[in-house]
Amino acid sequence: MKVAIVTDSNSGITQRQGEEAGIFVVPMPFMMAGETFYEDISLTQKDFYEKLEEGVDISTSQPSPADLLDLWNRLLEEYEEIVHIPMSSGLSSACQTALMLADDYEGKVYVVNNQRISVTQRQSVLEARKMADTGMTAAAIKEKLEETKMDSTIYITLDTLEYLKRGGRITPAAALLGTFLRIKPVLTIQGEKLDAFAKARTMKQAKAMMITAAKKDMEERFGDPEGIRTGIAIAHTNNEAAAMEFKKELEEIFPKTGEIYVDNLSLSVSCHIGPGALAIACTKRLDV
Repeated sequence: MKVAIVTDSNSGITQRQGEEAGIFVVPMPFMMAGETFYEDISLTQKDFYEKLEEGVDISTSQPSPADLLDLWNRLLEEYEEIVHIPMSSGLSSACQTALMLADDYEGKVYVVNNQRISVTQRQSVLEARKMADTGMTAAAIKEKLEETKMDSTIYITLDTLEYLKRGGRITPAAALLGTFLRIKPVLTIQGEKLDAFAKARTMKQAKAMMITAAKKDMEERFGDPEGIRTGIAIAHTNNEAAAMEFKKELEEIFPKTGEIYVDNLSLSVSCHIGPGALAIACTKRLDV
């Protein structure tokens, strides 16, 4: 059984990385000043943050159905089945659109709704590729990824409240007060959506909160307090120096976890929280 693995650029997998790993990456579209740009094709990380800090109005969208159908049709000329792993259905309508489109493919296209985003989505995609390489069918891969969808946790701290204010997620007054008090909000993604988790006064305190929360999840939910069977990753928004420093801290806390992956946070999330954010993500590894 020859199975193609498809994801979107919210996974953080670049076009080049996808080609090297045998994974097909659909670029996410962004609208800026009346123009459409595509992540990692006509929109780089550097360009994105420059535009964001200039105050350019940036909105996210989903891949067009026509582009998705074109990709699937081309792949089915070479592959027998397709596993498509989009970002969490709780964060975008792209998953629901893909599920509806797949209905017309008579069991050849399987869309996975396993509530992942950024580095956790990346891990799912890489594990799907491994499962396909062992000969598993698309249906079996989808079932495995969805039954383990809650074996993942993300905590994010923000450097600024400005972008939550721009998106209408907090009021201007709350943003002003939070900035005055130097509040560092800690958010969490547990499956469906981005939620408030805690408030810190310093980045050091915010990181300590995230580490404590992640350790609790690993112990109580994953049964893996030392991180032996857990993939730990750091994601950031234009904040690489802080991310690398955070990595060193986590390597001392979890010496048995293996390599801690560091990557840019998905631009679809970044445009809502702004630069300077830092996240820890933990995902229980699958036995593949």
